Amino acid sequence: MLISTFFSVAALLVAKASAHGAVTSYVIDGTTYPGYEGFSPSSGPPTIERQWPDYNPTFKITDPKVMCNGGTSAPLTANVTGGSVITAKWQQWTHQQGPVMVWLYACPGDIKSCDGSGNHWFKIDQMGMTAPPLNGNNWGTAVVFKKLAWTSTLPKCLKAGNYLIRHELIAQHQANNPQFYAECAQLQVTGSGTGFPTASFLTHIPGYALQSDPGVTIDVDTSNATTYTCPGPAVWTC
Repeated sequence: MLISTFFSVAALLVAKASAHGAVTSYVIDGTTYPGYEGFSPSSGPPTIERQWPDYNPTFKITDPKVMCNGGTSAPLTANVTGGSVITAKWQQWTHQQGPVMVWLYACPGDIKSCDGSGNHWFKIDQMGMTAPPLNGNNWGTAVVFKKLAWTSTLPKCLKAGNYLIRHELIAQHQANNPQFYAECAQLQVTGSGTGFPTASFLTHIPGYALQSDPGVTIDVDTSNATTYTCPGPAVWTC
């Protein structure tokens, strides 16, 4: 029994040491919503976050896991309005080269049956590289590294309905080997807003860009590029 317990604890410590990070809670308009914090997320408190199975990265932009890190449902939904301030929080994050992108998905119907399929994803926030060099720390993920948090504001004109919010970090510290980390939470937007993006802002996830896109697959150590463009469509604002 003692031997079994020792190896179980040792395995957990190794898993934590090699973990990269995931969203573990949200603060929305001052209210904190717990997320998943451990390696047995099903034992955690009820949350708006769609349950992810592990901290492991996704390596292909076409992998279905890139959508919500494998999360498919959540017991709670946060009530918000256009203009609500949403902060995602991480317990740990280890990389400083790569973009942060925040997406919404407009659910066609009930939140419980909302599966993220179809051409309904759009960006509301992002930060790529703000100043060269590529292998420096002027990146969105460097902000997460320092603050373990990312704050965005929902477009004030956003029309009412059910939405998924998706926080995505792409770690690009390894040459031509992007690592995708994304988690989703459930929102119900209320209010009188009528705004919604046109077709040019909408896309599918997975597959919102090619794996060969320069914003996806880059070598931050040898590239001579002095600018960086986040993959996918432009950010939609009111």
